[in-house]
Amino acid sequence: MRIEHIAMYVNELEVARDFFIKYFNASSNDGYHNQNTGFRSYFLTFDDGARLEIMNKPGMSDGEKVINRTDYSHLAFSVGSREAVDDLTDRLKKDGFQVTSGPRTTGDGYYESCIVGLEDNLIEITV
Repeated sequence: MRIEHIAMYVNELEVARDFFIKYFNASSNDGYHNQNTGFRSYFLTFDDGARLEIMNKPGMSDGEKVINRTDYSHLAFSVGSREAVDDLTDRLKKDGFQVTSGPRTTGDGYYESCIVGLEDNLIEITV
């Protein structure tokens, strides 16, 4: 068994799509739009075949996102090396994204950083 895809609602669909394409080398389908409900989505595919569906629809609520909350905690991307973690973290920081930790080696041996990505969602970058 494997996870087929993860899905997340976002406020700015094209901004979210462009974020994952720019920083995580995602490729995007042409999108889907249900004319009756206003629902729109893109499937983003990453180098190893993992997929993320980003979605939007009218009338969504968007409560405050605190770091320590119940819910999905973060998306984690393996970028292949410590140098790639450092480089991507630095690039995101220079582009104005908040780095909440790292790059560092965690107590359980991961080399990682964590940033507050688009729409205040946490993104972990690891080897």
